[in-house]
Amino acid sequence: MKFTKKSHACVRLDKEGRTLVIDPGGFSEEDAAVGADVVLVTHEHADHFDEGRLRAALEANPAAGVWAPKSVADQIAAAFPGRVHTVGHGDTFTAAGFEVEVHGELHAVIHPDIPRITNVGYLIDGGRVFHPGDALTVPGRPVETLMLPVMAPWSKISEVIDYVREVEPQRAYDVHDALLTDLARPIYDRQIGALGGTDHLRLPPGASADL
Repeated sequence: MKFTKKSHACVRLDKEGRTLVIDPGGFSEEDAAVGADVVLVTHEHADHFDEGRLRAALEANPAAGVWAPKSVADQIAAAFPGRVHTVGHGDTFTAAGFEVEVHGELHAVIHPDIPRITNVGYLIDGGRVFHPGDALTVPGRPVETLMLPVMAPWSKISEVIDYVREVEPQRAYDVHDALLTDLARPIYDRQIGALGGTDHLRLPPGASADL
């Protein structure tokens, strides 16, 4: 499986000629989801869900489908009948050769005064990849590669480190990093790498790695 980092929380996975994209939001490239056979969205926030990017993917590939929580699916389903699927915690499905399990229910707490919204994470191919969206969901099974939300208004680095320790992936790649300045990156790299207990990795947008 080939992993390509897109800007912020968006990732692309390629396997056997098929492509899966997660969270092509407003901080990702305009064509982040174009060419995808499967698009997964974790939640409705604009940095993870952009209707224009989803439309571009579905229009470019008439066989492509979207899987997302109801809050996202309801916004685009009418325009693409039968191609937008609502998912929630505990669901499993196979799409374009990818086996997907849905884990998690709620977005991390931003502030007690802000209502929490639905957020789901996606476990791909039995644990080869896990993308939790905007939550520190532990899927409860082995994970080879964790897409680690490294920096967000709702998190602090001690929580990120403890999350890596709890999931115990073989490796963790940074995502959700658009707000992390270059000045801060060495601090995050050093502390997560030293304390997380796993191989902590980072790719610039557009770069790829084999998983």
